[in-house]
Amino acid sequence: QVQLVESGGGLVQAGGSLRLSCAASGRIFNNYAMGWFRQAPGKERDFVAAISWSDGTTYYANSVKGRFTISRDNVKKTVYLQMNSLKPEDTAVYYCAADRRTSSGSYLKSHSYEYDYWGQGTQVTVSS
Repeated sequence: QVQLVESGGGLVQAGGSLRLSCAASGRIFNNYAMGWFRQAPGKERDFVAAISWSDGTTYYANSVKGRFTISRDNVKKTVYLQMNSLKPEDTAVYYCAADRRTSSGSYLKSHSYEYDYWGQGTQVTVSS
């Protein structure tokens, strides 16, 4: 069983920055992958970024490439999402997720149903 807790959300003006944190507890293994998703009111939960826990390989949604950076600290068991040049369309609840990679393939996944554990979410609001 894995527990994930997000923090770092808040209100920021367009062009500003925020860093989200996802603290993991329980049994986290090096073959796991970690991801960030976001969901705006009335919309589906969309993929933002993912990272391999073992080697740090990353994958980003096109909408955040060049602005967001995902990283991890293996000692602290924490995943981060550094968000720069924020836009109003980035406003959403941001969720951290973990993929056990029990199915075929070791690639980084971008669909919510492919992840096994989820945090409670943290609100990010970007004003114009």
